[in-house]
Amino acid sequence: MNLCASLSSSSFPNLNRCFRFSKPLVSFPASCCVMSLFCNKNSSAIVASNSITTGTMSSEAVKPKNKEPWLILGLGNPGKKYAGTRHNVGFDMVDAIAEAEGIPMSSVSFKALFGKGVIGDVPVILAKPQTFMNSSGESVGAIVSYYKIPLKQVLVIFDDLDLPFAKLRLLPKGGHGGHNGMKSVISHLKGSSDFPRLRIGIGRPPGKMDSVAFVLRSFTKQEREELNFTFHKGVEAVRILLLEGFNKSATFVNTAKKIEQVG
Repeated sequence: MNLCASLSSSSFPNLNRCFRFSKPLVSFPASCCVMSLFCNKNSSAIVASNSITTGTMSSEAVKPKNKEPWLILGLGNPGKKYAGTRHNVGFDMVDAIAEAEGIPMSSVSFKALFGKGVIGDVPVILAKPQTFMNSSGESVGAIVSYYKIPLKQVLVIFDDLDLPFAKLRLLPKGGHGGHNGMKSVISHLKGSSDFPRLRIGIGRPPGKMDSVAFVLRSFTKQEREELNFTFHKGVEAVRILLLEGFNKSATFVNTAKKIEQVG
């Protein structure tokens, strides 16, 4: 089966297990059509040339195949010590996207765990900075600069103390809200905060518990099960964002669903 066709038409695999994803997936061959989305800059010109020769104008000629990639990155801390903690839900969401879309996260580039692939027909770069949370911007800034990614196509995913647990909120831009990882990202994007972000609620610390201790705390079994549903929704939100636009994705994420009463 053609790999691109397989990726674009496949449905999501079952993600009902725990949200930790540790095993790297198999890398795509260098000649794969996935890589050509990033490397073959002349494909649209070839299509147009063929159309002129044959006297026809295909839809591919009107709409060039090559699209600017999206950068989707999650914020967190590297290492087993921090795996599965509240501060790392950004990492976990990126892992969920990578698994659902069959994108390998097996390489290290720009101080990040790094993967390239496609979602639908949109080229994407997935990244998990390995610089520790407070220096996340070093990695983000380098990736954005190298690939010349427009900020409107940089989606940052991170934990939020001010959102109820497991709730998602998609915004087109905004400040750092006191989040040190976001402070670093904004700083390394020349002070601009005009990029979309997906916030994942981790709730407030109980009682008088210190916020730092709380964000480095692991989830309970029940919380992990609830988060799995959140990651399902997050994966769908990213697909809508890339394929149908920000407004539709924001409506999907941010609109409260009414609970129907039975009987």
